[in-house]
Amino acid sequence: MTLPSMLTFEAPGAALVRSVPDCFNDSIQEHPADIDVARAREQHTAYVSALKEVGIAVRVLPALPDHPDCCFVEDPAVVIGRRALLTRSAAPQRQGESAGLSEALADWCSISSMPAPATLDGGDILRVGQILYVGRTARSNSEGLAWLKLAAAAEGLTVCPVPLRAGLHLKSAVTLASPELLIYCPEMLHPGPLEAAGIELLPTDEPHGGNVLALGDTVLVSASAPRTAEALHRRNLRVRVLQVDEFHKADGALTCLSLRLPRVRTWTA
Repeated sequence: MTLPSMLTFEAPGAALVRSVPDCFNDSIQEHPADIDVARAREQHTAYVSALKEVGIAVRVLPALPDHPDCCFVEDPAVVIGRRALLTRSAAPQRQGESAGLSEALADWCSISSMPAPATLDGGDILRVGQILYVGRTARSNSEGLAWLKLAAAAEGLTVCPVPLRAGLHLKSAVTLASPELLIYCPEMLHPGPLEAAGIELLPTDEPHGGNVLALGDTVLVSASAPRTAEALHRRNLRVRVLQVDEFHKADGALTCLSLRLPRVRTWTA
């Protein structure tokens, strides 16, 4: 089904990533576990290589030594077309992670920031055509949603809140596998609000299967979700499997490791 958008879906033209800090083992974790920082850096390098292999220009920002979660660079900003909204985290430990993002985005976007008491994480924002689905989570409140609506309206987009049953962010539970297909974890959310997207919804029973990253005709899938990878392969998608288990320990996944910038007249996951 064709989405109601004047734009085409393509891989991003560029992406920002941030290096893994020495203090990554102190990141926020729902289920505390020892993180192998050296192995996380190896996995991060492989992730960056995967982005570059599909033609994305990647800029690597330096780690922020006082911010253990800073490699999850998607959360402190939302890019909508040629606009970027710097967000404010509900987790005090993560406030300040937007440092350096304004400079990195300045040649690409106009930039605005949300003040307190608004909170919003980029991981709660899922774009499908002209709709921004927003997770109603502990990280994103009604004031943050209001600021997002202002930015979205300027680009002709609408905003649709989505309640979650479980999971840190909306994109912990559901992501775009292709412009025609959403993959989601039924244990984490009811798909009802997403049915308005007008595209197919594919359930997965793997906890890390709901977070994939569509890059044009390639989709990145966590090695921790082999059945999901196989299901997407059967859909004739070009599947690239990556090890990101060290990031899973910090409640992170594929989408949150990059801030993706769309090409002109396109939209991207």
